[in-house]
Amino acid sequence: MSAAHHDNALDALLHPFADGALRWPTEGALFLRAREGAALHAAGARGFAATQPFKPEADRLERIGVELRDEDALPEHAFPLVLVLPPRQREEARALLAKACAACAPGGIVMAAVANDEGAKSREADLKQLAGALAVHSKHHCRVFRTRPDASFDAALVGQWKRLDATRTIESDGIRFLTRPGVFAWDRVDAASKLLAAHLPADVHGRVADFGAGWGYLSLQALARCPRIASLDLYEADARALALADENLSDTHLPVHCHWQDVAAGVAERFDAIVCNPPFHALGRGERPDIGRAFIASAAAALEPGGALWLVANRHLPYEAALADGFASVRIVAQQGGFKIVHAVKS
Repeated sequence: MSAAHHDNALDALLHPFADGALRWPTEGALFLRAREGAALHAAGARGFAATQPFKPEADRLERIGVELRDEDALPEHAFPLVLVLPPRQREEARALLAKACAACAPGGIVMAAVANDEGAKSREADLKQLAGALAVHSKHHCRVFRTRPDASFDAALVGQWKRLDATRTIESDGIRFLTRPGVFAWDRVDAASKLLAAHLPADVHGRVADFGAGWGYLSLQALARCPRIASLDLYEADARALALADENLSDTHLPVHCHWQDVAAGVAERFDAIVCNPPFHALGRGERPDIGRAFIASAAAALEPGGALWLVANRHLPYEAALADGFASVRIVAQQGGFKIVHAVKS
């Protein structure tokens, strides 16, 4: 999260440590969905492990020496303090809170913060179901809630909720895909990606990339519709989605490479064509057209001369200047259902 986008939930979560109301444990801590920021340093946070599937945030944490853990393989009853910044999606958030409770050592506390307009009361109620009475306060338009040291966690409910974000399948046009609560379009095929797939011409060829690949729908469609594709590289910042894409494309008979990478920061490889349904949100709720513009700039840099970008976006998003800067030819192929399909060719 850039400095221009203030992180109220992180500030609220760590405020009790910064002002001395709580002490950071010398035995270490676990921070689920951790984010780097000034509040982390002000709280005196040190010697902690963290999880973060979103690549830009994971990179920031690693740069300050934080040990990243696999969220699906956490030790049980191991940490005297478990901090959580729950995501918005209900099943994913409940699973994360359950994992936090399972990882908490006897006598330890689980503590979470959620913005008031992002489901704070619902997540507070969830943790209360898992752990009983909570200590609650408000700060920075967020609710901060924590278990008591004598909390008795509901072991059966913890076990049940830990599985709420497990991999599952959805079906579209007779094809079954693996997906998981919390990843983008986890319970459906995204309408924008479906529209772009329908407009991909059969002559897309050579080395092709999918920027912002999600769980792999657009990549699979490109392979099915464009028989001259020689290899496919998928770039996705969400590690949970990328793992699904890797599974969903495991039966392909040509080279497929999955990259856990922030496309907005650029890529080193070069391609003959790129398909892209760029995100326009980060971890917050507000629109971030700057992300889409960064994807377009990265695509222009990554394409070989004469290479083509096939892009889908919401019609209102202001991408025209970025497209004009990076490409010699830009045309709107279709406009439907609030989306636009763009074909851009590099000189």
